[in-house]
Amino acid sequence: MTTLVIGATGFIGSAIVRQLLDDGVEVRATVRQSSDTRNLDGLDVERVPGDIRDEASIRTALDGCDTMYLAAAHFSHWAPDPSQFYEVNVVGTRTALRAALGSDVSRVVYTSTNNAVGAYGATPSDEEAIFNYWSTGDHYSISKFLAEIEAFKMGARGLPVVVVNPTLVIGTNDRRPTSSGQMVIDVASGKMPAYTEGWVNVIDVEDVARGHILAASRGTVGERYLLGNENLTVRQYFTLIAEAAGIDAPRLKAPYAAALSLAHVYEWASRFTKKHPVVTASEVKIGRLGETYDCSKAVHELGLPQTPVRESIERAVAWFGDHGYLAGR
Repeated sequence: MTTLVIGATGFIGSAIVRQLLDDGVEVRATVRQSSDTRNLDGLDVERVPGDIRDEASIRTALDGCDTMYLAAAHFSHWAPDPSQFYEVNVVGTRTALRAALGSDVSRVVYTSTNNAVGAYGATPSDEEAIFNYWSTGDHYSISKFLAEIEAFKMGARGLPVVVVNPTLVIGTNDRRPTSSGQMVIDVASGKMPAYTEGWVNVIDVEDVARGHILAASRGTVGERYLLGNENLTVRQYFTLIAEAAGIDAPRLKAPYAAALSLAHVYEWASRFTKKHPVVTASEVKIGRLGETYDCSKAVHELGLPQTPVRESIERAVAWFGDHGYLAGR
């Protein structure tokens, strides 16, 4: 049987594809007309047209497939038009899963995010933590929380869905780059002049990909699994990135109010540049929540790998440097 990967051209989706191929699995990948397909180039993958907002295309792509990975999303913490988040992440998720509901698929793995799980500072959250991102105004977080509800609704209707919630994912082949990758680039390029108080949980993209595959074979239908690794303060995280890049880490600690004001300035400038701000107001607010997680459920029940975060950071920085993303390298 064939496995369908939706979002296969993206950062996490392409990592899932590569590992499935390494496992000897036949892979079919949906590709939109506007997709950057470099992450699939040279891979023995069947490409078919598909968009999660087009139910007919997903239904056709699912023909003959026994497993589906839904890794497509609008992942960013800023967009010129915030409605994109809800059109893709909520409506698109509902549409794609509705197509799967009428198929012969035996397992669906839906890629959610840690942002759909509550964050409560230095006390690590597990899968039962109550969502508390409303006050951040972060459209990505809110749309993914609503999308996860759609996944569980389809599960209640009989869809064999398992939800995975990756934390801050870094690694190679982040071509777009994602918001997580852009943060690595900005710190490694010396463009991040300061840090703020906060926490992050960091995991390697290869571990996340393997976590998806393990969720398909070992995960309990109707459950969610946090895919994460090490909890770090923002300062610790930035220091590890700077060390990997061979530069000085940001030493200036920006007060919350100052960081929030600066983020609003960056967002204002992005209206004209159309480029993602160096940092957004919602990211500053999320940082204040403090994203630490207890990912032991995925480690114990799935066997989620835990690559040392320092190694993951070093590989990510090296990849960005080798591919021209870092200024002066």
